[in-house]
Amino acid sequence: MYWKCDGKWKTVNGRKLYHNKNPILHLPLILHSEFFILHSSHYTIFMNIIHYASLFVILFTLYGIAVGSYPAFRMNRATIALVGAAVLIFIGAIPLEKAYDAVDLNTILLLFSMMIINGNLRISGFFKLVTAKIIALAHSPKQLLALIIFSSGILSAFFLNDTIVIIFTPLVIEVTLSLKRNPIPYLIGLVTAANIGSSATIIGNPQNMIIGVSSGIHFAKYALYQTPPSLICLFIAWIVIVLIYKKEFGGSHFAKIELEKVRPYKPLLIKSIVASTLMIIAFFAGVSIPLAAFGGAALLLITRRLKPQRVFNEIDWSLLVFFSALFIVTKSIDTAGFGKYLALTLQPFLTQSTASFAVSSAVLSNIVSNVPAVLLFRPVIPALQNPEQAWMLLGMAATFAGNLTLIGSVANLIVAESAKKYFINLSFVEYLKAGVLITILSLTVGVIWFSFISLPAV
Repeated sequence: MYWKCDGKWKTVNGRKLYHNKNPILHLPLILHSEFFILHSSHYTIFMNIIHYASLFVILFTLYGIAVGSYPAFRMNRATIALVGAAVLIFIGAIPLEKAYDAVDLNTILLLFSMMIINGNLRISGFFKLVTAKIIALAHSPKQLLALIIFSSGILSAFFLNDTIVIIFTPLVIEVTLSLKRNPIPYLIGLVTAANIGSSATIIGNPQNMIIGVSSGIHFAKYALYQTPPSLICLFIAWIVIVLIYKKEFGGSHFAKIELEKVRPYKPLLIKSIVASTLMIIAFFAGVSIPLAAFGGAALLLITRRLKPQRVFNEIDWSLLVFFSALFIVTKSIDTAGFGKYLALTLQPFLTQSTASFAVSSAVLSNIVSNVPAVLLFRPVIPALQNPEQAWMLLGMAATFAGNLTLIGSVANLIVAESAKKYFINLSFVEYLKAGVLITILSLTVGVIWFSFISLPAV
């Protein structure tokens, strides 16, 4: 096809092309002519500009996600990822059709469904009821810390670590202040345990959901291999905090803890427990994880008592936007031509040893945050010799790494921000006292576990 404009026809290298003196009218030729695609130096320069612009946008987006916000523009992680994805589509780093395909709808559906289920459990009073009954069993500071750690860790494995710390934090603060105790070590115990416990299952945290959907590992198998190191590390977290805060955990005992009576909404409580139980049974029975969660969520939306809007208010829409946009941003690494360089960079660390894999995962998780780190590893892992073992190791390391610093995971930030409302300052340095040691010991346990318990290659 030729475009006839104000100029002359020319034959170059045996090809008939139309030459136009007006550079503006060259655009159709630049976009559609095979000659310009293959031979034009202007096109090469243009593509180089797009190439480096794409790299800048990707790095700028990942940096923004890592630091959490660009305050000057009032941008949080969700808006940073969304704007980054939009710019990458606009400049051609990733075509719109591939951007649609990049969004993993299975992961989005799973996350959305779990938010509906957790929202119903929260509205019904389930979490407050369970938490209050568990904490009321404590008769000493050490017992209180142990109950907080193991209850938050186990609940996080099934109901998302972020949800658990949102519910637990006010109650832990209320109890510790009423007992005239220092709330800081208990809050550190709460959040480190929630992170550790969430690594035990595919539905424990967002990055595990990505791993579960991407790997196709059976829910029961994932839990079987991840639960033992998680339980060991919960005990390690308790020991570390008790040793660091010796003064707080002396031999003193206290009277029975009196808590405000929780009045659950029984009809919704029963229905939520039934739906959650059926969902978990479906997980272990081998039903598709997104489908099982979606079924449980749909069951809870059939109600005559609860307005749908109240449940939808419990959904973290910004997190769903963040995930969708982040899928596009990480996919553009491949479509923009950087995927092979990323694979070559990561592969030596992933194939050298179990320890090297775990450390590189933990380091990257603390640089760009754990969810982006998992998405960066996602295209590389299927090419490894034992991808199933690699997925398991990544789930452990990326999650345990969230305990390193106060900004290592969203759950950490939730606890710190919630504590501020009660004029309690969980500072970055204060958190490091226990966070660093817990992370190092947890990763060590995880590496030893997966070094000796090797999964068969599939």
